[in-house]
Amino acid sequence: MVVQTRGRHKESPLKPPGAQPPPPQAAGAPQPGASPRSGRGLQQKQPGRQLSYGAGAMRKGGAGRKGAKSEPQKPSRPLAQRVRAMLGLGQEGSLRDWRHGLQVFIEGKGAFIMRADSKIWFTFILAALAGVLHWCHITTLFENDRHFSHLSTLEREMAFRTEMVVLASWYRIYTGVMDFIGLQTKTCWTVNRGEGLSPVESCEGLGDPASFYVAVIFLLNGVMMSLFFIYGTYLSGSRLGGLVTVSCYFFNHGECTRVMWTPPLRESFSYPFLVLQMLLLTYILRTPNINRGSLIALCVSNVFFMLPWQFAQFVLLTQIASLFAVYVVGYIDFLKLQKILCVHMASLALCFVLMFGNSMLLTSYYAASLAVIWGILELSPKLLKRSRREVSLWAIEGFAWLFGTVTLKYLTSRIFGVADDAHISNLLKSKFIGYKDFDTLMYTCAAEFDFMEKETPIRYTKTLLLPIVLVVFGVIIMKAIKYTVWVLSQKDLCEREDHFNHGELVYHALQLLAYTVLGILIMRLKLFLTPHLCVMASLICSKQLFGWLFGKIQPKTLVFAILAIMAIEGSANLQNQWNIMGEFSNLPQEELLEWIKSSTRQDAVFAGAMPTMASVKLSALRPIVNHPHYEDAGLRARTKIVYSMYSRKPAKEVKKDLLKLGVNYYILEESWCIRRTKPGCSMPEIWDVEEPANAGKIPLCNRMSKDPRPYFNTVFQNSIYRVLKVTRE
Repeated sequence: MVVQTRGRHKESPLKPPGAQPPPPQAAGAPQPGASPRSGRGLQQKQPGRQLSYGAGAMRKGGAGRKGAKSEPQKPSRPLAQRVRAMLGLGQEGSLRDWRHGLQVFIEGKGAFIMRADSKIWFTFILAALAGVLHWCHITTLFENDRHFSHLSTLEREMAFRTEMVVLASWYRIYTGVMDFIGLQTKTCWTVNRGEGLSPVESCEGLGDPASFYVAVIFLLNGVMMSLFFIYGTYLSGSRLGGLVTVSCYFFNHGECTRVMWTPPLRESFSYPFLVLQMLLLTYILRTPNINRGSLIALCVSNVFFMLPWQFAQFVLLTQIASLFAVYVVGYIDFLKLQKILCVHMASLALCFVLMFGNSMLLTSYYAASLAVIWGILELSPKLLKRSRREVSLWAIEGFAWLFGTVTLKYLTSRIFGVADDAHISNLLKSKFIGYKDFDTLMYTCAAEFDFMEKETPIRYTKTLLLPIVLVVFGVIIMKAIKYTVWVLSQKDLCEREDHFNHGELVYHALQLLAYTVLGILIMRLKLFLTPHLCVMASLICSKQLFGWLFGKIQPKTLVFAILAIMAIEGSANLQNQWNIMGEFSNLPQEELLEWIKSSTRQDAVFAGAMPTMASVKLSALRPIVNHPHYEDAGLRARTKIVYSMYSRKPAKEVKKDLLKLGVNYYILEESWCIRRTKPGCSMPEIWDVEEPANAGKIPLCNRMSKDPRPYFNTVFQNSIYRVLKVTRE
């Protein structure tokens, strides 16, 4: 039987599932002018989505892209007196009265527990529903975009050519269990691709590594949406707040995440654990007495957030800075902040061990900030005496944190000789003072590392997300200012204890400022800003902030009126996503990989553009000298040597450097010689910044495209790729 499906035919299975293809093995980083979907091979652009110019991939049938203080313990009383008092009886209550009172007490307590449990379970049911809806949404978008279920194993691997995280261990556990109990985990079909192309085998089911990989990512992001509902509910104190958070996320989905277009990104694994971490932190800040379980959970979520994505340390740096500011003003006490710092230090140490001694973690701004804040907590009570003029004290502590963090980071990096995160500092310098070098331009020439688009705030405004958050933020700031003025008027610190009950709201406001700065400086970091805006929007349902308004208007009326207005633009955004139809195809790269597997030795070493090298490593299993994991200083140095093919250097010098790296074949992509996302961002122009003496000469890549001899020989060529074999003397 043949089933017609959007330009392809599925035929009945002809054979049982074959050998398992290897799991993804490459990591990720930017390329000059690359987009969040780097290497996917898409040619067109639509508002709200950053697409790449790619390497020859095409789209078939596509529709276009578009803390309160605990009470002191009372003196104990005899058990009988306590029971009588609890039941409302006198000293000499009769047995009948006692029995009747006990029955009323139990029935009352039982009814209360049942009501509380039903509310909790109803919240969890709604959260689960939100998670399922998000899972369905992103899986549908991904299938519509790629036609992933009908791709061959090679095509799926080519679609994963950017940064990736390996799930091989989870996959082996799953397939081992399924094989043990005798359950089939995948079904394979022969897919007719048409247009004179040979049929390919396409397997469906979690037994297929690529399908398992994507399924785990989408499941994790479905759970993330459940966490968002619980997060909004807990922060606002109302399930309406959870509804507002989830609705805002869906209505601004294209601004919140890229998981439906590029599942393999490290942020797709990492970010859901940040949502859990911030939910736990909110609970800790709001709870007077912290239990050990919540601290352990916070530590575990920290570890899972940092392990997949090294940029996570910079996000946690903003969190620690926000918490320190909340402490300085007096919203959380010394012991609570110290416990949170201990958790962060423990999670940092665990990540250091689990990442095989990654020294970049110990010499980071995050680690330096933790050490400096701990020192301030220990020394401040001894060196600084609190007085009525606390503004000066706050300024001293804030300056000590900033100066100490920068100084300690600089010293530890020099002592240990670590320069892995130097490109991040240079990237920030480029935003403020126009600093340029090769590594910095590799980032800033990509659209996702440029400043935030001017259209982004407009899109926030059309869905009412930005106006609502501005109202919430303004109310929090007003209350914080009133509290600060009140603090400065008090002589005795003991009189302030009753006011330590809104620290979590002030923290969220400060965290919003930090995410806003990150999002404005680097467009890719909108993935932190937009979801946090959705969480902040839940506070429109908070009685702590808007209790005076809810006395005049029903909260449900207000919330549903806001959601109705949001839905006008939000539903249009969702419809635009649902209208996207396409199919992944990259025939030039498929030809390249098939040639490599059939015509080169297993130990042949390849060099070339980072996204292409990821595909060579994953699909052809050949050694490579550079790949998209750009956070390592040594790898950045090797990539710079490899990319010298696109400079204006002499061919002899480039060949000599490639031989030192042990390269046998160089994959030249001629389009890299001429393409640029903006002025000054073609590869030859980037090299002109690095080597101004060579400016004006003909780029080496242009010369190699015409005649690579005598230093290289062309051994393969198609419309996109040219494979140059490095001649040996």
